[in-house]
Amino acid sequence: MWSKQFHFSFKLPFKLSEQGDRMTPLSSRRIIIGDVHGHYTGLMTLLDAVAPGEDDQVYFLGDLIDRGPQSDQVVEFVKNSSYQSLLGNHEQLLLESFPDGQVFAPALQAWLQSGGRATVTSYGNSGILLEHLDWMRTLPTHLDLGDLWLVHAGVHPDLPIEAQSSQEFCWIREEFHGSVRPYFANKTIITGHTITFTFPGVIPGTIAQGQGWLDIDTGAYHPKSGWLTALDVDQGKVIQANVYNQTVRTLMLEEATTRVELGRVSRKQALKL
Repeated sequence: MWSKQFHFSFKLPFKLSEQGDRMTPLSSRRIIIGDVHGHYTGLMTLLDAVAPGEDDQVYFLGDLIDRGPQSDQVVEFVKNSSYQSLLGNHEQLLLESFPDGQVFAPALQAWLQSGGRATVTSYGNSGILLEHLDWMRTLPTHLDLGDLWLVHAGVHPDLPIEAQSSQEFCWIREEFHGSVRPYFANKTIITGHTITFTFPGVIPGTIAQGQGWLDIDTGAYHPKSGWLTALDVDQGKVIQANVYNQTVRTLMLEEATTRVELGRVSRKQALKL
């Protein structure tokens, strides 16, 4: 297994016996899924492995679309499911390309150059893009689950939540990852957006931990990784499917996580991803 120094402060909702043995976890699970990026087949493989029950809550962190070959199927599936998705920066790019359902050429070019061409190909002449745009406009930028705070990219460490917008929630990198203290005293922030192997010392497929946050975007679309990640918070497990070869693995959260010591993704790296 991966060799690394590890310090983990994330608390799991297990009940312990007097002897300290771990007992049965809470009956329902919260499953958080990282950036899918149009890999529908890989997502189905992952969900088969996760096997969500009726009482389980499943959350997507955004970036359902772009780069991968099946964005239309991913969106159609999530839209018609009972699962909740956040707005990612790639959904935002798409929405900015079609304000009021009309093409806005400058934004369209920016989106196409950021992975949107694969999405256009996936929709073809199906006629459901406008319907999906209407659904994307309803997506929240963040969700507060009490002990967890879900957001696509992160938060600005120096601004109150009410002063922040989708610019921070969907796009931020360096300021958030480089913060010397947790943003929340009693919540862990779970993000996607930044591929974890871009942090110093983090190998492909590993979750990254910073000051009060976990990043679970393990780079499903990237040929260096291919791992799509689901975090089972309440059982402390990480379930992953590789979108290129459909292999599946399950790890305990502690062994799947590498702590980042104030690692920053450079602007040059961010533009490449």
